Amino acid sequence: MSTEPETTEDAAQRTPGAAAEGGTPGSGAGDPAGPRGSGADAEGPGEAGGARAGADPEGAAGGPPDDDAADEAGGAPSAGAAGTGAAQVSEAEAELLAQRLERERIERRKAEKKGPIEAGTKLSGKAADLLAAVRAVESGEKPVSAVFAEPGPAARRPAPEPVRRTQPVTPAVAAAPAPGTVDGVRRVLAEGGAPEALAPQAATVLGDGAEERLRADPWLLLRVPGVRPEQADGFARALLGAACGPDDERRLRAVTVWLLEQAALAGHTALEMPALTAALAQRGVPDPDAAVHGALAEGEILAFQDGLDEAAEPVDPAEAGEGEAAPEPVRVLVGLERYALAEESLADGLARLIGSAPRQDGPDADWERAAAAARGSAAELIRAVAGHGLVLHTGGEAARAEAAELLGAAAELGLRAWAAVHSPLGRGRFAPQAPVATLAGLLSGAEGPGRDADGALDVDLLIVLDAPQLDVEAGASLVEALPDGARLVLSGDPAVLWSAGPGRVFADLLAARRVPQIASRRPDPGPLGELVSGIGAGELQQVDAPGKEVVIVPVRDAGEAVHRTVQLVADSVPRAIGVPAEETVVITPGHGGAAGTRVLNAALKERLNPGPGRFGGFDPGDRVAYSPAPGRTVPGRVVGADADGLRLSCAGEPVVVPRERVEQCVRHGWALTAHQAAGGRWPAVVAVLPGDAAQTLTRPWVYTAFSRAERHLSVVHGVEQALPRAVAERPAKPRTTRLPDLLRPQTPAAE
Repeated sequence: MSTEPETTEDAAQRTPGAAAEGGTPGSGAGDPAGPRGSGADAEGPGEAGGARAGADPEGAAGGPPDDDAADEAGGAPSAGAAGTGAAQVSEAEAELLAQRLERERIERRKAEKKGPIEAGTKLSGKAADLLAAVRAVESGEKPVSAVFAEPGPAARRPAPEPVRRTQPVTPAVAAAPAPGTVDGVRRVLAEGGAPEALAPQAATVLGDGAEERLRADPWLLLRVPGVRPEQADGFARALLGAACGPDDERRLRAVTVWLLEQAALAGHTALEMPALTAALAQRGVPDPDAAVHGALAEGEILAFQDGLDEAAEPVDPAEAGEGEAAPEPVRVLVGLERYALAEESLADGLARLIGSAPRQDGPDADWERAAAAARGSAAELIRAVAGHGLVLHTGGEAARAEAAELLGAAAELGLRAWAAVHSPLGRGRFAPQAPVATLAGLLSGAEGPGRDADGALDVDLLIVLDAPQLDVEAGASLVEALPDGARLVLSGDPAVLWSAGPGRVFADLLAARRVPQIASRRPDPGPLGELVSGIGAGELQQVDAPGKEVVIVPVRDAGEAVHRTVQLVADSVPRAIGVPAEETVVITPGHGGAAGTRVLNAALKERLNPGPGRFGGFDPGDRVAYSPAPGRTVPGRVVGADADGLRLSCAGEPVVVPRERVEQCVRHGWALTAHQAAGGRWPAVVAVLPGDAAQTLTRPWVYTAFSRAERHLSVVHGVEQALPRAVAERPAKPRTTRLPDLLRPQTPAAE
């Protein structure tokens, strides 16, 4: 590694030791970092898998949540539930009587999975149709054969791959509330001393009768993104006066739901009961247990009992009754219905893929010939896909070539095969002319092969790249859309950041070990590949970079970090490396702070594309990060604006963002967070590590940020030894999910 090539300006401002060759990000070369601020808001669930103090809510843009709440409700799973004994189990069951029907439904579904699942059985499909069918059968209104009767599968046609239908990207816009509704909400907000600017959002969230609902229950204001409990408490006191109290049932329910929403933003699909009650106590709830009971009774949240593995303390058989087996240790989880149902649907769909034999598309000898023609672990991947409905494929950037070989082999065998990537930038990193769609476009129907007569994706094989970015809701939609007999390959690098949305689907599947796992043996080449591979193993090592592939730029404080970053992007990298500014991306740990994306983007705009920002703060030519949905970021460029809204070009496709959504969905995009950059790669990357970000760094963040570079990586280094410590000692922050328990093979009950 080397330090940045100097300009005349560099010589005047460089730090001591900046010209020394061979420095590593962990060597502390150059001056020590200066005073550390406290305002860096680290990437939250939408950014680095965990919120930190000072983060700003991003609302619809998919950014960090309220950070205090994420720290309280979204931390590591509590160890207090691991030793739950038999006495506690009976107490929990008594407490959860209000959820009896829900638990029985879950138990029935688990029992159904004990038997083998044959190919061709429609265990999933359109969610609404399936739900109606199940209810009809359970109620006795219709026999199973009548409800699930369907025509036999149509013969597969050996037609050529359909041409991908490129369509303009359009944001999903919720129906705008009536002007009268917004005016009514505005009046209530004014009476309670809340910002009237929240009126459109509150009216949209609360729907019809929003004014009356808000007057009757002021804590409903917590449903508006960005509102904190103390703000809702102040609003309620202004409206209710003496009738407002910390033990108000409305407040208890609202704060309970809010904490679970914050936990979901931090990546959890549920929380253990002790963690939730502890967070409620920190929020001034007098009786946390009563708050949870009230929310359960009102159907605001759901509760579940999941079995524990070896982490749980065994129950003494002597404590069980005579002739009775000791009860299985369990933990009680609480979550929102939205994510609970998505996780169950995902588990059911995965069970269908695991238990079903894939459709026979030709003699086994054809698959074996295709495997024999492939190289190394690509041959293993083809053989695994030949006989299994679900296969996991792990590896770095070089492993994408193996997925491309599989896609080509499947096409030669006559299969309708497609690949899906996380970001539009991922298309260019795959095989040329290959049938590739973004996952969002595939599920929405804007891209990909389209749907068959049953509404399923018209594919025989689907390869999902960037699989760690798959959250539970996208995963559920994906497996529900696959036809019976189709094959699914989830491929990705397990060392990168997990999904911006709740869950850790890829990691949970790898840990379950229920399907073939093919690990690529192709290393990423060059000094960058060597550096990133070491980080993945927990070691920040020095690498030889004769072509200045890796450059370390020590800085003393955040102000110098911003100055040096702008200098690198606008001058040093284009001049010394040959990569123009428009092909260089800056990656920093958070949006706020003295060297976050806001400050960096303002400085880069002033240098690279100055202008008055006449289109809602943007000018033609500005690089932007467009977020059509929470957790999704599409890099683009501003083309112009008109009465319809802000016009962008994102990965070559036109996008029109309505003017009322510009503030929520569009940010300047010269500087991104690591989660926003996931799924893409650029010729040059400038990774900014200011001193106030030292406590937010983790190994997955460093791995993800550094591995976005194809030819050159500059590290603006101001965190001293915090960088090697993060790589060596800070793995991914744990997430609480139910998928491992739902995927666990069911053991038949003893008679």
